[in-house]
Amino acid sequence: MNRREFLRASALAGGGLLLSSYLEPLEAAAEKGGPAALDAFVRIAPDGIVTITAKNPEIGQGVKTMLPMLIAEELDVEWKNVRVEQAPLDTARFKEQWAGGSTATPINWLPMRRVGAAGRAMLVAAAAKRWNVPSAECETSNGVVHHRKSGRLLGYGALATEAAAIPPPDLASVKLKDPHEFRIIGTRVAGVDNPAIVTGKPLYGIDVKLPGLRYAAFVKCPVFGGKVKSANLSEVKALPGVKDAFVVEGSPGNELFAGVALVADRFWQLRRAREGLKVVWDEGATAQQGSSVFAAKATELFQAKPHRSLRRDGDIEAALPAAAHVVRAEYSYPFVAHAPLEPQNCTARFSDGKLEIWAPAQRPAAGRGLVSKALGIPEEAITIHLTRAGGGFGRRLYNDYMVEAAWIAKQSRVPVKLLWTREDDMQHDFYRPAGFHSLTGAVDAGGKLIAWRDHFVSFGEGEKFVSGADLAPTEFPARFVPNFAVDVSTMPLGVTTGALRAPRSNALAFVFQSFIDELSHAAGKDPLQFRRELLANPKPEPAAAAPAGAAIPPPPLLDESRALGVLDVVAEKSRWGQRPLPRGSGMGVAFHYSHRGYFAEVVLASVSPAGALKVEKVWVAGDVGSVIINPSAAENQVQGAVLDGLAQALGQEITIDRGRVLQGNFHEFPLLRLKQAVPVEVHFRVTDFPPTGLGEPALPPVVPALCNAIFAATGKRVRSLPLTKHDLAWT
Repeated sequence: MNRREFLRASALAGGGLLLSSYLEPLEAAAEKGGPAALDAFVRIAPDGIVTITAKNPEIGQGVKTMLPMLIAEELDVEWKNVRVEQAPLDTARFKEQWAGGSTATPINWLPMRRVGAAGRAMLVAAAAKRWNVPSAECETSNGVVHHRKSGRLLGYGALATEAAAIPPPDLASVKLKDPHEFRIIGTRVAGVDNPAIVTGKPLYGIDVKLPGLRYAAFVKCPVFGGKVKSANLSEVKALPGVKDAFVVEGSPGNELFAGVALVADRFWQLRRAREGLKVVWDEGATAQQGSSVFAAKATELFQAKPHRSLRRDGDIEAALPAAAHVVRAEYSYPFVAHAPLEPQNCTARFSDGKLEIWAPAQRPAAGRGLVSKALGIPEEAITIHLTRAGGGFGRRLYNDYMVEAAWIAKQSRVPVKLLWTREDDMQHDFYRPAGFHSLTGAVDAGGKLIAWRDHFVSFGEGEKFVSGADLAPTEFPARFVPNFAVDVSTMPLGVTTGALRAPRSNALAFVFQSFIDELSHAAGKDPLQFRRELLANPKPEPAAAAPAGAAIPPPPLLDESRALGVLDVVAEKSRWGQRPLPRGSGMGVAFHYSHRGYFAEVVLASVSPAGALKVEKVWVAGDVGSVIINPSAAENQVQGAVLDGLAQALGQEITIDRGRVLQGNFHEFPLLRLKQAVPVEVHFRVTDFPPTGLGEPALPPVVPALCNAIFAATGKRVRSLPLTKHDLAWT
């Protein structure tokens, strides 16, 4: 396909128009600093109904509605006449198809609008040709082309076949709407899947059914990295309905871990087979690891020289003796599971050397690559259908369940649906890694923060962190403190880890914004004003360069004006410092910049003298750029992120003991209850920056804001999570 080609058009059977966008290849776009190359499709039927294909996986973030909204806006059709279809995995046509990092908006904001604008131009050209008038005299509205001078008009459906013969415009030449002309972008649009969800229609991976389908389970060692020594396979195969049972040696590099696969006619027969399975495990070295071991090792490392330095500005050693107040504190946070309501699942069918997969995956193309390597079959022989995911939060970036289902289907030669139990999901996750921080901060006589040192103890070996456990040298308050140092020590880890909603930020914001709060009190200043002053004098620093072939440029450094902006908004909306509060009640503030979004949040909480905590309300101010594409979904994402963060703070912890996870279900790893779902008041500060995503950046500030509110209410400083481990009683 020619690099400059943008749209291909062909007549559909029975009349109509198929528009297929093609943006420049990824490497060319990356050279120019632009977004990744993407595809989208628009199908126009003779009756004017427009079908738009949503290319990315839908994991609850609203992208299946948002991306078609961008196309429909510039195509200039009425949303009521739009139908949305989920694309299959087709990287030759759609290029990047994935969900994660709140990237869907920044990557697709211009490309998807250009898809619609190019289609509109072709329809206008078709009408102008029929009427024998200049295209410049024609205009569109709500799926109709008008020629005002003659009063003629034609619907898109009537023009579709003729538009198919019009040469497509060049990407650079298409005219986009002025934002003041938007009629779909910026309006509240219900999720396109909502009717199916509330009526229980099949959408999710767990809903997939196929002729001759059998059910599969994959039983892994409770200790991470353990392998099978022996198993009573003959006894299990003799059980009613059990069709197969076999050992899988595993291929960890392809996210296929060792275990025993079971296949049965029915799910409950499968459960009985699991109950009867007896495995002798080789637990391996990870059996020596545990949460208490990690905490003891962190304490030991705090007393020793750090392994290496991440950043060093100014002269910490000279600044500390000259300070008016020095504060030292140790903070920690635990492993956390993703706990999506829909546990991991995948349906697979292998036949004639070809594999077909139905999976709720955030990175389906990566999963296809893993399956190809693990099974030794070419990627072109693998077809992947994208199903809606019942929660992702980063867990479905990892495709272990996809590889397991594919392996079992190939081995058993029948279509299988692999279903993880809740315990499987809880005890074989890619967890948010725990972390430990020994902090020292100093303020001068005027209350200015003049020194900051963090000895960060994390997991990894040498200079390599395990997934999700790292700390960027530019993490705030880097660049805003004249004497600043971050040192790191690491310890080995056999537990699988990875990204969890707002990775790294979900933990680091708790530590740094809580410690900043401590320093504000040491300085004798209002916590919000202390943050304002801290943001006043950033140190200049060059932005990170984009790696070759990056789908999206790296995020810019924190912009202090945008951080100050959301702090001002949340102060106004929460009436910070103006509310008379009774004893035992307090307000806490925090802000954080992550995934290109700026969020400041205030929590109002009360604590009874006996220590019973109640979160009363949360105020949120966010800056994600110049437009909120779908205010309904945007508010949903922010409120969901805040409640998700509250659940983490209140009671979520994964405990490792002898290399295995102790928690197995929601009674041991609690999600937020309805009675705990407090009002979350959301405000957006519209700025002139390109719009960015919302799935993640609203979560990090709520955890420290809550802990800071607890301090304001009780005088007790929370330096470790979850809150269930703390006695908050006061007198």
